Order: sequence, then C-alpha cells, then structure tokens
Amino acid sequence: MHNSRLQARTRQQQLNELSRQAGHTNAVDFFNLLTGPELLKLTDAHLPEHRERLYPPTVTLSMFIQQVLSEDGSCQRAVNGWAAQCTAEGLPFQSVRTGGYCRARQRLPLAMVQSLTRVSGDRLSSGAHPGWRWRNRPVKLVDGTGLSMPDTPDNQAHFPQPCTQAAGVGFPAAQLVGVICLATGAVLDVAIGPSQGKGNSEHGLLRRLLGVFKRDDVMLADALYCSYWLIASLQAAGIDVVFQQHGSRKTDFRRGQRLGVRDHLVSWPKPKHCPPWMTAEQFAACPSELTLREVKVKGRVLVSTLENVGKQDLASLYGQRWHVELDFRNIKTTLGMDVLRCRSARMIEIELWVNLLAYNLIRMLMAQAAVESGLEPRALSFKHTVQVWTQWTPILRGTKDWQRDTLFRLIAQVQVGKRPGRVEPRACKRRPKRSKWLKVPREQARQQVRKLGYYLPNG
Repeated sequence: MHNSRLQARTRQQQLNELSRQAGHTNAVDFFNLLTGPELLKLTDAHLPEHRERLYPPTVTLSMFIQQVLSEDGSCQRAVNGWAAQCTAEGLPFQSVRTGGYCRARQRLPLAMVQSLTRVSGDRLSSGAHPGWRWRNRPVKLVDGTGLSMPDTPDNQAHFPQPCTQAAGVGFPAAQLVGVICLATGAVLDVAIGPSQGKGNSEHGLLRRLLGVFKRDDVMLADALYCSYWLIASLQAAGIDVVFQQHGSRKTDFRRGQRLGVRDHLVSWPKPKHCPPWMTAEQFAACPSELTLREVKVKGRVLVSTLENVGKQDLASLYGQRWHVELDFRNIKTTLGMDVLRCRSARMIEIELWVNLLAYNLIRMLMAQAAVESGLEPRALSFKHTVQVWTQWTPILRGTKDWQRDTLFRLIAQVQVGKRPGRVEPRACKRRPKRSKWLKVPREQARQQVRKLGYYLPNG
C-alpha cells in the first residue's frame, strides 16, 4: 500500500515537472508549440517513470528537434547550445560531452514521438481554413521516397542495401510512403520498411496507412497507385481518388459512356487472380467491376471517381500533386533527412519521426502566419520559415504577444514564386568532382594503398 502511494506520488511529481518544463523552461520552446494540455497528457502517457536527469525527456526531445532543424545537425552542437542556454539562465552545467545526450535520445519512447507527429498533423489538417481546401474537401497526397543511412551491421540487418550493390560498398536503404495534407502540407502518417522484400513495396506500405483516410476524403497520387485493388478499397470506404492512368492500361475513348471530348465513364473488370497479399475472403468481397471516369487533358489521362467535376478543374487538382514532391524535398533536403545519421535501426526510426515532428512544427508556424496575413500556407516559403525560427529562438523566446506577431509577419514576407506549368529536366548542370568510386570494402582498399601507394578501383 505504501509502495503504491509512493509510486503515485512519484508519477504526479513527474507530471508536475513535465508541466513546469513545458510552461517555463526556454529549452522547450520548440516543444511548447506542440504541447497544449491534451498533448501534454499524450506525452506523459508514453513516458516511462524517470528520475531527474541533466536531459529530461522533454528537454531531450526539444534539443533533438533543434538539432534536425539546424544546418549543422550534430549532437555536439545541440549539447553546446544547451550548455550556453543553461549558463545564460544561471544554471550549472559541468560538461559538453555528448554521451549523456546520446543516451537520453535512446531513452525517448518511439511511440511518443509517433503520436505527437500524427496528432499534430491531424490537428493542423482538420483545422485548415475552408478556403485552403479544394471544394471544401480534404485532399490527401500520397507518394513514396527512399532514404539512406550509415553502413552499420544493425542498419544492414533491418534495412539491407540493394542486392545490386556489392557487399562492403553499399549503404542500407529504406523505403518510405507518406500521406500529406494538401491544404497545409502537414505529414499525417508514414510507413517505413526495407527498400526490397515482400510487403515493402509502395503499395504494401500504403496499405498500412489506409486508416488515415476518412469518408469524403480525396486521395491524390501518381500513376503508380492507379490500381484496381486500391481504388476498390477506397471507393468502398467512400473515398474519392484522382490518379494518372498507369502506363500498362490502355485507354480507348470509343468505349463506355461518353461525357465529353476524351471524357467517359468506363468499367474496369475485376482481375481474375487473387494477389498474394490478399485473402480469399477479401478477394471474393471485391466488386466484379469498377465504374471509373477517364479523361484526357493537357496530354495525360486521369482516372477518377469524381464525376461532377469539370475537366479543367480535375486537371488543376492533379497539377497540385506536385506539392508532395516539394514536401519531400523540404523534408529530405532542407531538413537533411535524405541521409539519416543514427547507427542503429531503432534510433533510425526515432530520428525519422523527430524529423517529421520538426517538419509539422514548421508547418504550424506557416499556417499561423498564413492566417495572420490572409495568405495560404502553400504560398509561404518553408526554408525561410526554418531560417527565421532557428535565428529567432536563441534571442527572443516569444514570451510577448507583439514578438509573436512580428515573427508571423516576418514569415509571411517571403513567398514562393508562382510558376504554373513549370517544366524542368531532372538533370544537374554542375558536374560532380572527378573522384574515384569505392568498389571494394574500405579495408581492402586501405591494404591496396599500403601496398601500391594508391587506390586502383579495378585492380
């Protein structure tokens, strides 16, 4: 009985300390943007009981977010910044070694970071201004991308390098599929898996995310996702789709019910064979055919379940699919998530989700700045917002309303260019440095240098 009361009091003390840190400690200013009373309870629900440390969980998460938003991105810079802040506040700080901070990062619960990312994305999406939405309907973008990481045994075991690369000269690779809100750019959820293997294709990863979609949503994606099985499952749930036609399917506008020039309703018959990932019961429950709209506009054939939408409106909506490419560019290039840094598979996942949490935090700032300025979030610059925020927090902690208003005005001053119909080749003008490629394991190359005095790739 005494032990239970002691545990309850200890738990309450941790909750009080968490509340105090989230409300008063400058180190968690990043975290404050994400933690209202409900999110605070969500955070606490995932935290194990912990004793007082130099790096409590909320401080660690805040430092981690600052780390991924920083151009440096090193653990040493994060610790140096925390030491400087503690010193400025008159708090003792004994060492700038990174070991304690790295161990604190490892103690972060993955479920907590995932929940914060999903809840923040959902709240940002559901709270989007009606004028930001397409016909006042939630449109959700879907796409996949690849990620690289350090070549360590644990990373190789969970995310093996592509089979086309020789052992010792490749890097572990992961496949990621994400669902992003078109109106606000917020990440709603992602699924991650090895770059190859059963169930890890983009369709396989997307099937893990179908719970994100709700009735009356619109899924917007490229031709890769234009599949009978995906459309059937979405249509049954009351979700509309807009895809580009897959290259393997032929479109004949002489067939079906004509709606206009190169615009018709056509029936897609159910494939005869059950896919390996589907059960016999699921296969039997699928409809024998789908009635879909096919329309050719601006040189591409679009497939959709939307019948009462004009051709140009449909083409305009599909044109906005390009935003998902820009969003992944912001995540991978601006935030530096293209090549992850951690050396274990568990920390790779935590690092991934902290990056996405930081991304949603910046999207929150952009949404608030858009509301204040009467613009749309997509009109504002993501990189500019990151730059303003990372320079803002060390000097002004946003404790006064006028400072926050100034921050939002500064964010809204830089807008992205309007370049409709822009076409660019996927090619770089600047040539790479003429460095030799490492085609054998590094130790073997070292032995060659010791023996010959130089490295010969084909030797």
